[in-house]
Order: sequence, then C-alpha cells, then structure tokens
Amino acid sequence: MPLNIPNLLTWLRIVLIPLFVGIFYFEKSWVSLPNQNLVATVIFTLAAVTDWFDGWLARKLNQTSAFGAFLDPVADKLMVAAALIILLQLGRIDAIVTLIIIGREIAISALREWMALLGESKSIAVSFVGKFKTTSQMVAIPLLLYDDPLGAFDPHVVGTWLIYIAAALTLISMFYYLKVALPQINKRL
Repeated sequence: MPLNIPNLLTWLRIVLIPLFVGIFYFEKSWVSLPNQNLVATVIFTLAAVTDWFDGWLARKLNQTSAFGAFLDPVADKLMVAAALIILLQLGRIDAIVTLIIIGREIAISALREWMALLGESKSIAVSFVGKFKTTSQMVAIPLLLYDDPLGAFDPHVVGTWLIYIAAALTLISMFYYLKVALPQINKRL
C-alpha cells in the first residue's frame, strides 16, 4: 500500500466513520441533538470534501495507485451507508430510499468487480447520471443531518427532495450499468 497524501485522506474518511456514528450515541445531557446534528454534518462534509480532494491530489501529484483506486470507493460507500442508516434511525429518510441507494451500491460494486474479471471494466465506467446522483446525495445528506431550519431555509425539506432525486437517479444509473453489462451477461448464460 503506497503511503501518500491521497491514500491518507481516504483512510481519514474511514477513521471518521465511527466518530460520525458515535456522536449520535452520546448522552443528550453531554451533547444536545442540535449539536449532534451540527457535528455530524461537519464530519460528513469534511469526508465529502476529502473524497474530492484525494482524487484531485492523486492525479495532480501523479500518486494514483491500484490500492487507492480500490480503497477510495469503499470509503465513500461506507460513509454514505453509515449516514443513510443514521438518517433512517433518526426518522429523517424512508427505509425504501436507504435500501435503494445501499442496494444499488452493493449490486453495482459486484457488477464492476465481475466485469473487471472479464477484462471489461472500462465498459462500465462512471456515467454522467451516476455523477449527478452522487452530487445530489452528497448535498442531501448534510442537509438532512443538520435538519434544523436556518431562518426561512428548511434544510430538511430541500434535503428530502434531493435524496428522492438521488434515489431516482440511483435506479436510472443502475439500469444504465446493467444495460451496458447485458451483452457480457448474455454471453455467459
């Protein structure tokens, strides 16, 4: 495993997950729910920024590696799954949204791994819809974590709309990836 700044940032995201989840298990007498919301929002936003930043640094510093390419999406999926489960537990999102997003991530990760074994990994590269889905979800999650109104702005309402958009785009992108992989699937039936 190459020890470089991009990989350290990816590891940081993974290390932040227990802290992110744990903040909601502190006694309310220690940390009030609004403060838990704020800390969780800051941690998730920091993780989202390091996700973008580690990829940019890896390309800029020519420090890309097979290990980094493996670990980066794992860290992303773990952080998003943890956030969705926390939001579900807090009653801020529906179970179906959580199942759609986490289920798609598992299915597409398995599909990508299978396609890579066939030497077809380039045919299932990230699509524009997938990137738009990720952006929508990465904006929605902090809004839903924060949850408290900011004057006339209600983060919960905007976050709810965005997470439903992300869930719809999740299904669309999943069908896109399955359609791209279908010729390989049909060859092996």
